[in-house]
Amino acid sequence: MSEIIRTPDERFADLPDFPFTPHYYELKDLLRVHYVDEGPRDAPVVLMMHGEPSWSFLYRKMIGPVVAAGYRVLAPDLIGFGRSDKPADKNAFTYAGHVAWMQEWFEAMKIEQVLLACQDWGSLIGLRLVAAMPEKFAGVVLSNGGLPAGQDPPKAFAAWRTFAKVSPVFPIGGLIQKATKTELTDAEVAAYDAPFPNRASKAAARVFPALVPLGPNEAVPDQLAAWQVLETFERPFTCCFSDGDPITKGGDAPFKERIPGARHTLHRTLKGGHFIQEDDPEGFVKAILDTAKLAGV
Repeated sequence: MSEIIRTPDERFADLPDFPFTPHYYELKDLLRVHYVDEGPRDAPVVLMMHGEPSWSFLYRKMIGPVVAAGYRVLAPDLIGFGRSDKPADKNAFTYAGHVAWMQEWFEAMKIEQVLLACQDWGSLIGLRLVAAMPEKFAGVVLSNGGLPAGQDPPKAFAAWRTFAKVSPVFPIGGLIQKATKTELTDAEVAAYDAPFPNRASKAAARVFPALVPLGPNEAVPDQLAAWQVLETFERPFTCCFSDGDPITKGGDAPFKERIPGARHTLHRTLKGGHFIQEDDPEGFVKAILDTAKLAGV
């Protein structure tokens, strides 16, 4: 594999509202996955999966309340993001490769009856985990994400894909702010920048938009196969999309129509932009706890 960048620990000093002890798991190809692990080890698990170009810091307002409600929260950083290792070569990243990395980590955690909470790329990877191991999941809470399989990209996403490919600058914290209604503090913006000490460390953040299977893409057959499984998934599946995200607007409809577990009345609209964890964490937490109750976990 290409050069691997491991962000120095000192870049993560004094993160605002993120007092969580780092945990690490080394994959078989020697890449190191970072994850947050809070709450009793024998409690039901809520798996919070972030998207691009964020990291588990995105869930800092939600981890505490969910733990306080009696759950164990696992929040991994995808390879290429956060405190996880970062290959410097864009060619090191594929959709299938990311699913395989996270499935290896998931299986190493030896967890059952997991409630998945996901958004953005957290859903592209998380829902593939559900499709690969449906028996491991008690339910799903999805916000501002999806599982595309070759559809035409929305104009807003096409513009984002082009920007990520050609822009000479790629300010991670600034990009998070642009997709968030809440005014982030300077310290919060810096926390989103912290994982990326140089240009090479942003390889995953740069390439991820091109990997999304909107339009012709090698991942489409895998997506269609995943949808076949999800169309048999009968455990609670809740959509809580925001009212202000131009990229995923209306993206909840296919899930409500096609997934048996989505035939309930817990769906809701949250208030905010794309990164709803910043704008309406309370609403997202409520959706998680309501779904967990329906799932019996």
